Amino acid sequence: MSGTTTVTAAHLYDLVSCPHRVMLDAFGDLTQRDEIGPFVRMLWERGSAYEASVIEKLAGIEPVLDLSTVPLGEREARTLDAMRNGVALIYQGRLRAGDLLGSPDLLRMEGAGYVPIDIKSGRGEEGGDEDSDPSPKEHYAVQLGLYVDALEQLGFSAGRRAYVWDILGNEVLYDFAVLYGTRNPRTLWSDYQDALSSARRILSRADITRPAYAASCKLCHWYSHCLDALQTADDLTLIPKLGRSLQTVMIDQIPTIADLASANPDAYITGTRTVFRGLGADRLRTFHERAKLIKSDNPQPRLLQPLQLPSRHLEIFFDIEADPMQDICYLHGFLERRGGDNASERFVPFFADDATREAEEQVFRDAWTYLRANSDAVIFYYSKYERTAYRKLQARYPGACTAEEVEALFARDRSVDLYFDVVEAATMWPTRDHSIKTLAKFLGFSWRDTDPSGAASIEWYQRWTEQRDPAIKSRILEYNEDDCRATRVLLDAVRRMAS
Repeated sequence: MSGTTTVTAAHLYDLVSCPHRVMLDAFGDLTQRDEIGPFVRMLWERGSAYEASVIEKLAGIEPVLDLSTVPLGEREARTLDAMRNGVALIYQGRLRAGDLLGSPDLLRMEGAGYVPIDIKSGRGEEGGDEDSDPSPKEHYAVQLGLYVDALEQLGFSAGRRAYVWDILGNEVLYDFAVLYGTRNPRTLWSDYQDALSSARRILSRADITRPAYAASCKLCHWYSHCLDALQTADDLTLIPKLGRSLQTVMIDQIPTIADLASANPDAYITGTRTVFRGLGADRLRTFHERAKLIKSDNPQPRLLQPLQLPSRHLEIFFDIEADPMQDICYLHGFLERRGGDNASERFVPFFADDATREAEEQVFRDAWTYLRANSDAVIFYYSKYERTAYRKLQARYPGACTAEEVEALFARDRSVDLYFDVVEAATMWPTRDHSIKTLAKFLGFSWRDTDPSGAASIEWYQRWTEQRDPAIKSRILEYNEDDCRATRVLLDAVRRMAS
């Protein structure tokens, strides 16, 4: 397809997270963008550094044609010449075919054609924990799909496949022809084609997108702009768990939270179904109750069902800090409270001074020594992440503890996941999400740091490993301690609701 608007790999990458970002980047008022935060800058720098190290190692093994310093206006022609001449490896080539434009990190000759390779400073797949098998990342797949498509149109394709070289040193195959399953006729190529079609409609202004609230919003440079627009519009996605797909099917009949709060949900329900595709009757009723709570005169959280929480003399509030891109857990934080007395609180951290496997193992061993010494305590944490991380750490360092010990630690008689077992299962909140930051702030708790987030902690930790500034380490520890204390604040609020 030839068109007046160019579709880039970056457009497709952003589209997976938020179609509205694609429209704002193309047509929005750039003065309304937020400043790029330190965490995002760190990701850019880390990605560039990792890519450079990979290319340096590769160039020591086989010749690589480096086009990164060639002016963009000349790079397309140089890339085509290199492929015509059968150059084995091309770094930072540039492909243009019709309305497609992309710059794969590498083009590698395989047989009579080329496959694209992207070098990523994260894992090449997602999932792979106790709940799922690893699978390709959609935002990587649509980028690679554009490169494959351009190569096909230019007559240089070695087939519908591509690769990601990830931070773990793995070369991960993205096969665009493989079906997702015997009952699912879709492929990565189907996903790419859908994304491309959507991007073309947005960039030609055939589709006008709208903002939608999601966890990924907080790292976007349009966050403040979109949040203002969502609040002004009383948008449905400010109801927890009501995302963009449901907003799209509901908005013509129920455009705002106030409209949902005043609606009769039974008017949209037949049996277990509703008139809204993908939304069942029970979920609609839940969203209706949340909307009513948000719009009430004095919105307060409430308990939905009887709840019994364990109570012991020693309570431990547990939170870890980890960098999933480097696959390292660098801090285990424990806040002790005895006899329900907040004045007795004591923070016990185990911090890895170095981002190495040796340091990670040592703090994991130290954390287990601490947990064994306090086997009479009840432990509270927020979400499955801690359990997933400990299972992975045990498999990596079996000498620290056994798999049975990890399962016993997270058994219901020893530990409580306040997110899944309490907040999601038994409570309702008048907030736009259920993150610990949002709930604890609603309850009046304040973090000492002006920018408290797990993403910020990762950026601080990288700077600690580079600079060894004690103030940075203190900032990480204070942030983790406040996360633990926020978990305690939430527990106390839920207990008051239950009583």
